[in-house]
Amino acid sequence: MIRVLFVCMGNICRSPTAEGVFRQFLSQQNLLARVEVDSAGTHGYHVGESPDPRTQRAAASRGYDLSEIRARRVVLQDLEYFDLILAMDKNNLDALKRICPPELTAKLQLFMSYAKNFDDEEVPDPYYGLGHGFDLVIDMVEDASSGLIESIIEKLPGAKAGRKRPLKTA
Repeated sequence: MIRVLFVCMGNICRSPTAEGVFRQFLSQQNLLARVEVDSAGTHGYHVGESPDPRTQRAAASRGYDLSEIRARRVVLQDLEYFDLILAMDKNNLDALKRICPPELTAKLQLFMSYAKNFDDEEVPDPYYGLGHGFDLVIDMVEDASSGLIESIIEKLPGAKAGRKRPLKTA
């Protein structure tokens, strides 16, 4: 089992989008039993809340359901439990590094390092922007999720990279 945690600041826009998109991609590849996915925030501003309504609308327009996700804050146990902890931007990566024991920092990465079609290092926070930013976030998350799936398939015992099905975005 490979465990992946997506992290943004409040866990109501970017990281729940990544969780929902990536979960659907895993389902398409029949990997839900082999990969665990979750999301969290570096700040506790929205603990217990659903994703931002604009995030949910943008995701739903592409066939992703984020309605069951609830915001939570990253805790030390997450850093121990998850194999891969993917931050949406450098500020949140830095926040994770500040609380992460030195022996676990190799688990921390920027999510966009898996993207193939975007050169951006960070997924921009759409919270204070106009509505189109939520669609851009989904575009970026779909791209990075495709690259992440490929990377994970290569690491899974018995998985063959040539056997994976193409990912379909909603």
